[in-house]
Amino acid sequence: MDIVLVSLNLLILIALILFLYSLKKKHVSFSKRVLLGLAFGIVFGFALQFIYPSESNVITTSADWFNLIGGSYVKLLQMIAIPLIFISILGAFTKLTITKNIGKISALVIGLLIATTAIAAAVGIATTAGFNLEAIQIDQGDAESERAASLEETYGTVEDVTFPQQLLSLVPSNPFLDFTGARPTSTISVVIFAVFLGIAYLGVQRKQPEQAESFAKIVDTFYAIVMRVVTLILRLTPYGVLAVMTRTVATTNLDAIFTLGKFVVASYVALAAVFLIHLILLAFAGLNPLTYVKKSFPVLAFAFTTRTSAGALPMNIRTQQHLGVNDGTANFAGSFGLSIGQNGCAGVYPAMLAVMIAPTVGINPLTPSFILTIIAVVAISSFGVAGVGGGATFAAILVLSALNLPIGLAGLLISIEPLIDMGRTAVNVSGSMTAGVLTSKVTKELDLEAYNDQSSRVSIEA
Repeated sequence: MDIVLVSLNLLILIALILFLYSLKKKHVSFSKRVLLGLAFGIVFGFALQFIYPSESNVITTSADWFNLIGGSYVKLLQMIAIPLIFISILGAFTKLTITKNIGKISALVIGLLIATTAIAAAVGIATTAGFNLEAIQIDQGDAESERAASLEETYGTVEDVTFPQQLLSLVPSNPFLDFTGARPTSTISVVIFAVFLGIAYLGVQRKQPEQAESFAKIVDTFYAIVMRVVTLILRLTPYGVLAVMTRTVATTNLDAIFTLGKFVVASYVALAAVFLIHLILLAFAGLNPLTYVKKSFPVLAFAFTTRTSAGALPMNIRTQQHLGVNDGTANFAGSFGLSIGQNGCAGVYPAMLAVMIAPTVGINPLTPSFILTIIAVVAISSFGVAGVGGGATFAAILVLSALNLPIGLAGLLISIEPLIDMGRTAVNVSGSMTAGVLTSKVTKELDLEAYNDQSSRVSIEA
């Protein structure tokens, strides 16, 4: 009987996928199909929760099959993440428009990413205090306990590493090993390797322009190929989102969501406040924040539904270009934003967890010294956060270990993690785009006419 029910559930999912595919044939926009996939997944997941009892074998088995589709989509995004980051940063150096102000632009982009992450940490601290959130308010069930054990087993060695040693681990000794993602800090190590190659390219360009031109053509070729791979993967987004959301909702403990509703609300209040700060910064720079919202909405909606900053990189860069940012700066801001200073995953989330967990070891989290320590540690630890899945957890573990707080408690919010992660990812992408726009404004390279052109908007299909 279970096999029949599981087969029926799979047939329904396949039917929904075929329906979404038929909408593509009818030229329904990509954004609408992604949002429909999200909506269908939520409704179908809740229907399964309603029809079958909790911990039903039908739900468990069906979820495994759903994960074959959704999990494959996520793995494909993870597959392309590091090559995409590497070639995008290297490509930024080969853009002729960026060579004049390379030092100033890179410093401004990285400085803005770190500064906004520090601000995001302060917002996270204030929100946690305002909602009076504490880790002791959360009951640890089996899922939370398993997650805690997994984190301690995987990252337990981080607790024994000093802060200088953590910084040293960011420096690549074998970049080819880091291309495999073998280390937690592989992402930032690949970034550093790409930067060194980019700087070397600029040196060769001055002394051996012919060789530099040949190298730039090779980079441009690889860039085009990698972007094409990204396009092929992103075409699967409506179906991947449908499968991922169906599985997530069907296997989510609804009681846990209701219990942790306060934490969900607090998280989104903090994320909304950070996004508002992005708009305020743009307004202070003399730019219309509403124009930014209108032009950035497609890529932010994509990041929200897919929960991947790396997958959104091509649209991130293209959106910045529609906002008047030149190619080089857009590539720099988008690429660095994948691994440095993610406002949501590396800013708000670790700060909120630190404040929640501190009382469990007898620390008053609201003392000025502890608050300043959290902000500083969050800003520095924001290097090397991966752009696809798990980045927030790794960032939280780095912060908690640096503050000598138990890292196992980072698994407390596992039940609502996917729900919060959607908002975090959108804020990450907004932070990198804001850094790109503000950098161009400061260096006086921003095309104000393009920024204010309401007809110039990014097309996700393109």
